[in-house]
Amino acid sequence: MADIPSHTSPEEAFAEFIAIVRRLRTECPWDREQTHESIRTMLLEEAYEVMEAIEDGKLQELKKELGDILLHVVMHSIIAEETNTFTLNDVMASETAKLIHRHPHVFGDVKVQGAEQVKDNWEKLKLKEQGRESLLDGVPRSMPALQRAERLQQKAASVGFEWNEASEVWKKVEEEIGELKDEVRVNASQDKIEDEFGDILFALVNYARFLKINPEYALRRSSEKFISRFHYIERRLMEQGKDITATTLQEMDALWDEAKKL
Repeated sequence: MADIPSHTSPEEAFAEFIAIVRRLRTECPWDREQTHESIRTMLLEEAYEVMEAIEDGKLQELKKELGDILLHVVMHSIIAEETNTFTLNDVMASETAKLIHRHPHVFGDVKVQGAEQVKDNWEKLKLKEQGRESLLDGVPRSMPALQRAERLQQKAASVGFEWNEASEVWKKVEEEIGELKDEVRVNASQDKIEDEFGDILFALVNYARFLKINPEYALRRSSEKFISRFHYIERRLMEQGKDITATTLQEMDALWDEAKKL
């Protein structure tokens, strides 16, 4: 398909996009076979690609990845439409109503003092409108574990279930580390050791919040740093004509230190 002319309105471009997805759904054998379940992991993959484009500062890639997300929104809506579950219009109408309701400081007479108060009001309104029994309901189990832990803590903190000082949170981290050491020392069950290890991670996520650090991003950065340094080890060993599988830990550790200095 030729590029949509720049003078085309967003409404016209969106209508053409929807028409193309509908055609794919009827004429392409692969698209025709897809279900909500079959493409759900692809949507998650596309979301991660959006994150990666943002982190790398690649705005042209971001444009493409956002298009892929839009494709999934439209495709899921069309699949639902075929079973009379809901339509794309229903999706947009629902989100429009939600945005208006959760922004009474924009569409109503509510006064707010800043972004934090907006967030607090959002959570309170969300809890009321969905009739949830718990403030913690709605945090997806499928979220990455560190991200989910942070979100659960944020929600609890929004109603005052929160430490006062970062030093108090760090004491909790040290306490959990001590409990893990105790369980390892007495050769406790694997489940018990795993529980204590999880408590350490949860406490560290809490400490990260007080430092205003995103734990998910922090771990991602550390992973990328590990990759970079390990690549250095591999390159240096290749330059020296050495087989990495026959290299001692001491040799690799020395190259690791070189990589850190660089």
